[in-house]
Amino acid sequence: MTLKNQFRFYDGFLPGSGDEWNYSMNFNPVFPFTLDNGDKIIWRPAVPYVVDSPVPFVSEFSAPGLAGEIDFGSHTGLGDIGFDLAYAHTTDSGLLFAGGLFTTLPTASSRYLGTGRWSIGPELLFGKISERYATGGFPNHVWDVAGWGDNDISVTTIQAFYTYLPGGGWNIGTSPIMNYNWETAQWTIPINLTVGKAVTIGGKPWKFSLEANYFFERPDAFAAEWMVGLNITPVIENPLAKLFNW
Repeated sequence: MTLKNQFRFYDGFLPGSGDEWNYSMNFNPVFPFTLDNGDKIIWRPAVPYVVDSPVPFVSEFSAPGLAGEIDFGSHTGLGDIGFDLAYAHTTDSGLLFAGGLFTTLPTASSRYLGTGRWSIGPELLFGKISERYATGGFPNHVWDVAGWGDNDISVTTIQAFYTYLPGGGWNIGTSPIMNYNWETAQWTIPINLTVGKAVTIGGKPWKFSLEANYFFERPDAFAAEWMVGLNITPVIENPLAKLFNW
């Protein structure tokens, strides 16, 4: 039941870009449903709430001599809700394979916090899990298929991950999320470092992790340069599986 608390710090050639930042909280639970053969169907919704998201615009009315300058608006509210549904298989040697669909719904409370488009596409997952590490890749691609927004969507996202498990509940690794926007021909690529620890609170496992991202490839005009996150994950039994006796 992961809560992702993310702080973004912006930069770009637009005047004032370096002064902008925002906070978002993403609720990302994972619901696994185990089949009789040991394979799993996994459903992962992602519900974002954004606080003070900066949006640049050209000022139409301003003080004398300042007309046409760039200003930033601030928007707070629900973003577009996404989720994926995948079928996953793990071999006895720790190899992991999964495939499914990823979709994003136009649920944003403001047109500045979402795309206004429903997008959908395929996803894959491949990796290897052992007692000391987990590594792999997670690519997906989405296209817009409906909605009221004006922008066309064709985006490829690739998450590569490597996590080392030294023991004592600790983990350290990297899991950069890279994407390529085919409509704008623009990559967004971060350097990522993540450190976390699993602990027991009230007899239940919890995971805490800190991550830092530096986006060395990003849109030039205005984009996040840094993202720092605190992830809090209480681990509980899947309540939906219990509800449906799965």
